Amino acid sequence: MAQESTSITASCEAFVQSLEEGRYYDAHEDLEPLWYPHRFEDNDEVRLWKGFINAAVCFELIKRGRPKPSETAWQTYLKYSPLLEHLVTPHKQLYVKIVQIIERQRGKLCPSS
Repeated sequence: MAQESTSITASCEAFVQSLEEGRYYDAHEDLEPLWYPHRFEDNDEVRLWKGFINAAVCFELIKRGRPKPSETAWQTYLKYSPLLEHLVTPHKQLYVKIVQIIERQRGKLCPSS
């Protein structure tokens, strides 16, 4: 479990760095190996990772001038982000930080939303 915890932390920290640097495709790639093997599990933490990935996809699509598909990805993020409120995990503070960064990036990329 400690090794998995380190993997979650390392993946999330890489995700944060990529987001903050505007490397949204890379941010998606940072979390994909974490989420993908667990994607069929009935687990809110895994669903939250999917939401984070979709936020990064949304931002990358905005960068590429594809607003309609970006909105679809954003709606997926919005679907899963409320799961954080009741999630019990040792990574909660890290996830709260990620949500704050995602919201800040969304404000920069879509100032009218």
